Amino acid sequence: MNELGLQTGLTIVVLGASGDLARKKVIPALFALYCQDLLPEAFHIVGFARRPMTDEAFRANVMEKLTCRYVPGHSCADYMERFLSRCSYMSGEYDSRDAYLDLYQAMRLLEGDASANRMYYMAIPPFLFLDVAEALGGAGLVECGPGATWSRAIIEKPFGRDRTSSDHLVSCMGKVFTEGQTFRIDHYLGKEIVQNLLVLRFANRVFDPLWNRQHVASVHIAWKEDIGVGNRAGYFDDYGIVRDVVQNHLMQLLALVAMEPPTSFDAPHVCDEKVRVLQCIAPLAFDRLALGQYAAARFQGQDCAAYRGESGVPAGSCTPTYAAAVLHIDNDRWDGVPFFITAGKALDERTTEIRLRFRPVSSTRFHETGAALPPNELVIRVQPDEAIRLAITNKAPGLDMRLVPSELDLRYQAAFAAKIPDAYECLLLDVIRGDRSLFVRWDELAAAWDIFTPVLHELEARLVQPELYPFGGNGPESARALARRFHLG
Repeated sequence: MNELGLQTGLTIVVLGASGDLARKKVIPALFALYCQDLLPEAFHIVGFARRPMTDEAFRANVMEKLTCRYVPGHSCADYMERFLSRCSYMSGEYDSRDAYLDLYQAMRLLEGDASANRMYYMAIPPFLFLDVAEALGGAGLVECGPGATWSRAIIEKPFGRDRTSSDHLVSCMGKVFTEGQTFRIDHYLGKEIVQNLLVLRFANRVFDPLWNRQHVASVHIAWKEDIGVGNRAGYFDDYGIVRDVVQNHLMQLLALVAMEPPTSFDAPHVCDEKVRVLQCIAPLAFDRLALGQYAAARFQGQDCAAYRGESGVPAGSCTPTYAAAVLHIDNDRWDGVPFFITAGKALDERTTEIRLRFRPVSSTRFHETGAALPPNELVIRVQPDEAIRLAITNKAPGLDMRLVPSELDLRYQAAFAAKIPDAYECLLLDVIRGDRSLFVRWDELAAAWDIFTPVLHELEARLVQPELYPFGGNGPESARALARRFHLG
C-alpha cells in the first residue's frame, strides 16, 4: 500500500511517447512520483507513437532523462531498473482503431485479471487530439460511466486557435471523455510559486487589504526567453506568441493575481472565481497591443538567426515572437488599474515574473531629503530561481536622513530545505488523485479566448507586420511606447 492508499492498478498510456515532451517531462515526472512511492504498486506505462521502436530501445531512450532527485545515488540504478521494467512501447497510427485494439490487448496482458484505472496523456500535436480521442473511444478503451475504475485524458495547450475552434474541441472531446475525465494541462499552474499565489494573497493579512485599485497602480506579468524557436518553428509559426503563451500561461497568472477570494479552495470554487475575473476583461483592442519579431543579431558571442531565417519558417512570415498588451478588469477591485502583459522569445534573459507596483507615497514629510520616493513593488518570480521580493524604502545608516531603496527577498532555494517539485510531478499526481484544482475548465478556456479572438482575427485579416527587434534585445520600441502611454514606467 503506498501513500495514496491506492490498491487499484494504474495503466498510463503516453501518446506521442517518442517525442521530446514525453521523454523530457512526462516520463521523468512519473519516475519522480515512483521514487516517492506515489504510484500504485501495480502500475504500467505504455508508450504509443508512430515511430517503430522496441521496448528495449524505448527504455534506453527514456532512461537518458531520468534523474535521481528523490533517492540516494547508490540506489538510483535499482529504482531506474524497476521503473523501466514497467515501461513498454508499441507503434501505430494515431487515428487507427485497429492500432488501439492492439493497445487494448497489450494493456490487458500487462494488467492480467486485476482491475486498473487508465490515464491517457496526449503528448501529441493539437490537431491529433480529436482523432486520438475518437479512436480510443471506438476501440472501447474509455470508461463511459461511474464504476470501479476510471479513464482520464490529459491534453496539452494550445486548446484551439480561437473561441470557435476551442468550443469545437471541447464539444467533440466531450463525446468521448466527459468534462470530469478531461484534464487540460497548463504546466505553469503546477509551478510551486504559482500554487503559492493564493496562499500569499489570502493567508497573509498584510497583503489582502492592499490588493486593490486604491493601493495598486499597475500589474506587469512578463514572460521572457533568451532563445529562439529552435526545432519548434513549424508549430510556432502556426500559432505565434499570443496563442502559444499569452492566452494560456499568462492569463492563468492574471486570473490568480486578480480573482476574488473563493468560498473555499477546492477546484470548483477556485475555477468559478477565475472565470468571473476573466469575464470582466473586455476583448483586447488593436491599439492596446504591440507586436514584434526577432531579427538576426550577435548575442552571447554567437551569431543568431532572425525568426524568418529559422528552419521551417516561411519567407516573409508575419508571426509575432513578441507581444505586449494592456488589459483592464471592469470590476470594483481593479477599476482603472492597467494590467501590462508581455511575452517574447529571443530576449536578453529568461524569466517569468509578476510585478505589482503600488501607488507612490503622497506624504511631503521626506521632500526635504531631495529624493523622490520610489514606489513599493511586490515581485513574484516564477522562474528561474523562484523568489518573492518586496521593494521598500529605508533610511541608510548614518547621521543624515538619506533614503535608499532596498529589498526584502525570499528566495525559495535558500528558505526551504525541501526539494521543489517539477510542475509535471504536481500535475500528474493531481490527475491520479482526481484533483482538478490546477487544470483549465471549459468555461475558463472560453473566457480567455474571448479576450483575444477578435484581435487575432483582425491581425490576420490585415496581415499586420510585427516590428523587428534584435535577437538578445529587450523587445520592440512599440512595446515601450505602449507602456509609456499608460504610465507604466
